[in-house]
Amino acid sequence: MELKDLIGQTSEWLKATGPDSDIVISSRIRLARNIGGLKFVDWANNKVRQEIAKKAKEAILSSNYMKNSIYVEMDKINPIDRQFLIERHLISRDHAVDTESKTVFIGDREIISIMVNEEDHLRLQVIQPGFVLDDAWSIMESLEKDLEKRLGFAFSDEWGYLTACPTNTGTGLRASVMMHLPAIVFTRQIDNLTDAVSKLGLTVRGFFGEGTQAIGNFYQISNQVTLGHTEIEIIDNLKRVIIQVVSQERGSREFLKAKKKKIVEDKISRAYSTLGGAHIITSKETLELLSLVRLGIDLKLIKNIDTHKLNELLIFTQPAHLQKLEAKALSPSDRDIKRAELINKKLGIKG
Repeated sequence: MELKDLIGQTSEWLKATGPDSDIVISSRIRLARNIGGLKFVDWANNKVRQEIAKKAKEAILSSNYMKNSIYVEMDKINPIDRQFLIERHLISRDHAVDTESKTVFIGDREIISIMVNEEDHLRLQVIQPGFVLDDAWSIMESLEKDLEKRLGFAFSDEWGYLTACPTNTGTGLRASVMMHLPAIVFTRQIDNLTDAVSKLGLTVRGFFGEGTQAIGNFYQISNQVTLGHTEIEIIDNLKRVIIQVVSQERGSREFLKAKKKKIVEDKISRAYSTLGGAHIITSKETLELLSLVRLGIDLKLIKNIDTHKLNELLIFTQPAHLQKLEAKALSPSDRDIKRAELINKKLGIKG
């Protein structure tokens, strides 16, 4: 496979399968790792970064876990392709700038991706649909052990795995869950939830992770602390919180059906009609309207659209995806037109 082939497939994490997939879109595990004996990326000159990239490439491509993976040199692709990878949650925003000696490896189903020379030498990622943090960790643990044999990661008996940022030292693990929480937002409980979660050592971010705001009622909840806790403790703590959030969202949805049914039905109906009737639509408005339609599907108010299709549109209506589909650069106004056309084609809504 090549990078251009990704536009023709759906990322595994968008397939709306797995436990609690009506609320939990995806579960992700990330690990920060550095090769022993080599300077951290920010302290390394380009010669050292090239050495890191070479060692990582040899190890990753020889791993059974990365057979048929796509290898991308970040400075060899254009800005649209870089944004495309961000939109698919395969690289971070930081990985798309200052791209010299940066690479990324993408597994054939996009479950696994590995950034090289981001903040750390390696950023390993496993992402799967639904509430499956344990499954994601199982894949990650096997992958990490395999690469550690080949590379030898920087480790201290006192501090654990050594990382460029002190907040990652210890396990180097970031576990996160992408959630759709429209009922909690509608009932104005989201600020209380965010405050409660932060007191438990977790953080809440937007659809595209760190540094992004929540749009369309989509939130990422992840751990903040890695030092002094084992991987299992970090994951179990996050799981306990997510179970409570899922329960709260379900309870809020039941409240809306019982006490605010007509208001909710009106909002969902208007969102559905707007999507069907729009000739021009922005990406922000699209996420907000898709969120309401997704709630309508979950509440059985909309029955002719499946969640998988809706999840696809969350990504395929993003700017770089639209331009990849058209195979050319588009102005913002042209993207707004093409976005409306794509939504109508995919959902078959008649406004």
